[in-house]
Amino acid sequence: MSYQHPTDLALVPELLALAPAEGKTFLAFNHAAERADGAIPRKYRELIALGVAFTTQCAYCIDTHTRHAREAGATKQEIAEAAFVAAAVRAGGTLAHALLSLRLHDSPEK
Repeated sequence: MSYQHPTDLALVPELLALAPAEGKTFLAFNHAAERADGAIPRKYRELIALGVAFTTQCAYCIDTHTRHAREAGATKQEIAEAAFVAAAVRAGGTLAHALLSLRLHDSPEK
């Protein structure tokens, strides 16, 4: 059994109604981030969103932003490249945390 299901997205209105102040604020922020009239074109915004969704592993975000990216003209090749850019950044973050571990290992302080 999978706990994630595309039909769960139909529950968004219920979630927003349960916390209306937070929901309204979230939607306003989300709409600002997804706006079409910014310096970053819509297609690139969606590819950025997909890169973040890949690293956070949010299936719902991948579903939504894949559709939006396709509608904005993104190709499968662009999505694949965005995935590898996201993977490289994620791997870089892992190495950065390894540097912290090395420093902490050699430090007698807590």
